[in-house]
Amino acid sequence: MKDATSPQMTVNGTPVALEFAPGRRLSDVLRSDLGLTGTKVGCDAGDCGACTVLVDGAPVCACLTPVAQAHGAYVETVEGLPRDGTLYALQQSFLRHGAAQCGICTPGMLMTATALLRKRPDPTRLEVETALGGVLCRCTGYAKIIMAVMDANRQETTVSPASGAAVGARLPRLDGLAKVAGTEVFGADHVPSGALMVRAIRSPHAAARFHFGDIAGWAVAQSGPVHVFTAADIPGENRFGVIPHFADQPALAVSHVRMRGEAVAIVGAEPAVMEALDLTGFPVTWQTMEGLASAKTSRQPGADMVHPDREGNILITGKVCRGNPEDAIRKAVHVAAADFRTSHVEHAYIEPEAGVAWMEKDTLVILACTQAPVLDRDDTARVLGLAPEQVRIIPSAAGGGFGSKLDLSLQPLIGLVALKTGQPARMVYTRGESMRSTTKRHPATMSARIAADAQGRLTGMQLDGDFDTGAYASWGPTVAVRVPVHASGPYRIPNYHAEARAVHTNGPVSGAFRGFGVPQAAIVQETLFDDLAEMAGIDRLAFRRLNALRDGDLSVCGQELHGVGISDCLDALHDPWADAVRTAAERNARAGHVRRGIGVASCWYGCGNTALPNPSTVRLGITPDGRLVLHQGATDIGQGANTVIAQICADALGLPVDQVDLVGPDTALTPDCGKTSASRQTVITGKAAMLSGAALRADILARSNMGDDARISLVGMTLRVTDGEGRRIIDLAELPVDAHGYVIMTEQSYDPPTQPLDENGQGKPYAVYGYGAQLVELDVDMMLGTVRVQRITAAHDLGRVINPLLAEGQIEGGIAQGLGMALMEEYIPGRTENLHDYLIPTTGDMPEIRSILIEKPDPEGPMGAKGLGEHVLIPTAPAILNAIRDASGARLSRLPALPHRVLAAIRAAQQEARDG
Repeated sequence: MKDATSPQMTVNGTPVALEFAPGRRLSDVLRSDLGLTGTKVGCDAGDCGACTVLVDGAPVCACLTPVAQAHGAYVETVEGLPRDGTLYALQQSFLRHGAAQCGICTPGMLMTATALLRKRPDPTRLEVETALGGVLCRCTGYAKIIMAVMDANRQETTVSPASGAAVGARLPRLDGLAKVAGTEVFGADHVPSGALMVRAIRSPHAAARFHFGDIAGWAVAQSGPVHVFTAADIPGENRFGVIPHFADQPALAVSHVRMRGEAVAIVGAEPAVMEALDLTGFPVTWQTMEGLASAKTSRQPGADMVHPDREGNILITGKVCRGNPEDAIRKAVHVAAADFRTSHVEHAYIEPEAGVAWMEKDTLVILACTQAPVLDRDDTARVLGLAPEQVRIIPSAAGGGFGSKLDLSLQPLIGLVALKTGQPARMVYTRGESMRSTTKRHPATMSARIAADAQGRLTGMQLDGDFDTGAYASWGPTVAVRVPVHASGPYRIPNYHAEARAVHTNGPVSGAFRGFGVPQAAIVQETLFDDLAEMAGIDRLAFRRLNALRDGDLSVCGQELHGVGISDCLDALHDPWADAVRTAAERNARAGHVRRGIGVASCWYGCGNTALPNPSTVRLGITPDGRLVLHQGATDIGQGANTVIAQICADALGLPVDQVDLVGPDTALTPDCGKTSASRQTVITGKAAMLSGAALRADILARSNMGDDARISLVGMTLRVTDGEGRRIIDLAELPVDAHGYVIMTEQSYDPPTQPLDENGQGKPYAVYGYGAQLVELDVDMMLGTVRVQRITAAHDLGRVINPLLAEGQIEGGIAQGLGMALMEEYIPGRTENLHDYLIPTTGDMPEIRSILIEKPDPEGPMGAKGLGEHVLIPTAPAILNAIRDASGARLSRLPALPHRVLAAIRAAQQEARDG
């Protein structure tokens, strides 16, 4: 019989005999007691599978397994996979295929796949999909993971590209080793000695006043020392926000809360004391208020003010006006109109927010998951009453972000505890806490009219939209401005008026989520294009090709465009479209209640901030001992910035990329490369890296008196420069060392040339745009309303493809999120606050994805490159909706397209057809 008081087990070949409480989670024992932090925890409910380990060879969720059940068992974690210090075949395959992006789900995937491969060394695709179905990934779209598992037993050596050949190479990510080995440090993985655990007291109400009781008495009554802090303890300015002018969110609420999940107090204690605490007894009393649940309610005359110090609940209005759309629509041959609603969408990254803070002399150091280290530093310093130079932000590896980790979360809270107590303080959000308190995609209520002439050429468009920005501003101003700029899609529309409002409610804060409102607007615009194509009697793909922007055209902002690749993307879909039309006709000729449909939609997206300064700075240097060091502060949240930026820099310099020693983001070590958002890092930080590489190369050539075509090599402690018969050797040890420790160094900045928008939205909002188009093939069950996407062909213009392997991964991952937005994802406060009730795509939901990479170089982008990360999600949902309608006649006006909504739309379409 198993010993119920002292479970013993063998972990990765080592016997373990420690005193464990038998009911403790195996995940907690592995991570906290044994230091095996490769096992990740994403939900503590068995929903995400990130914590999967092998117990006697069988995959189990360690978060659901009491340690007593592992008594006498052989337990394997990701740290036990390497053989003799080297990666084994599956881990190598994950690297080779780009199967690890952010890396938070990778250990769970590896362990699950290991169990499968031991039973089935050559599994089928279906077997792999089935085996991995219980492990969620939010980044990859699963395609690369499935390929890596199927290809695990093939041995292949990856050869690093030669000097000047890094750009365009299918280079595995340079930071991938730690991801597949389980040694990557995420926010919950660093635990300093003596660290206090911190938990927040959060509002269960969307709107309420509150007051505290006897906090001191409550603290004294606990089993050990407890530190409690409220808004009264905040030494600085109790507000933060990603856009300083609109910063309005308190780190801790003062007297009333504006949203469910808002923090009103924090409690810090030793881990053992915290574990025994029952925070439900915390002395706080709530006086609930009637909150504003929707933008429509908030805009009603006489509605309460979410922020009484403002005039109304409209935070900001953005608009773009060009020509006379009213006249164009009145005179048009064809006019299509529609209203549409979208829901809150949760980012659902597998890593909940986590981090740790400690003091180093007078400097507050915070290691946490983030997409914006400099922004975190400045906002945290403001809240805590410190100078920015007194705060150091070290981004941990981020287990997904997608925009939500741009906003502050726990940084000022753990910073306050560390500052007040002098002890390290760490905080790890629960899954429910993460979902309640962090940002969502803006729900939108939109109406639009679009007109075309008899030949099908677009003549005018009007769009009006309310975007629910929730209790606080966050990225509401950006969404309100970006939507009108993009709502035309990548098409010529001479007469245009689009207006978008960010509206306050007592709902969740809506922030940045892969597209900043553009995916919502694209749904209306692209579905109406199908209406116009039908009215004009034109094939839907041909309609888009007819109206697509071309080089030299003016955008709706009056900007002359160059490097426009949308026609190339649509042309690339010509043959797949023809095949899909033929296949659909053949399938629909058969009897049955499942109908095949096809749909198409396009996108464009401006890279970087909208009509605002947007610089990045990169430092590049060579040390006396011959190390080539690249300081780039762009946070890599799985998209591949660490690799892509290094590839660009290496080729500009003329040295192999494998000689680049990367110093990643750290506000004490790297210059500011701005936020990882708006698909800006490849374009903007990449351009700064290119300029740095070119400047360092010019310096070396000048020192050696060689021409531009000379070859540079870094050998030991020497630089060798050759040009035909000429050769120069620079002895690095003989050169003076600068303040940064380099003998040769450069620091270059790049800020894209944009222009402010005037009162009509005219100007130059972005220097570089990316383009794309997607073709969806799906089946609709006419009896059940269920939708099964079979294939998506995605053609995206990247300008210059820096890394095809990573680009494909971004396309597949973006499509997965777009598919979720279209068919299943709907965040409802109080109801879908876990990964069991809030559904995201699994391996079984994903279609075949065919990526077509188009290269139409941009004159401004580094080596012609354009952004990609945001773009790939935008066309997916509208293409799916268009395919649903093609299959079934169902015209949907709300997302997600859940089966009951699809079925209702099918029946409405059938009734309309009967009524004539």
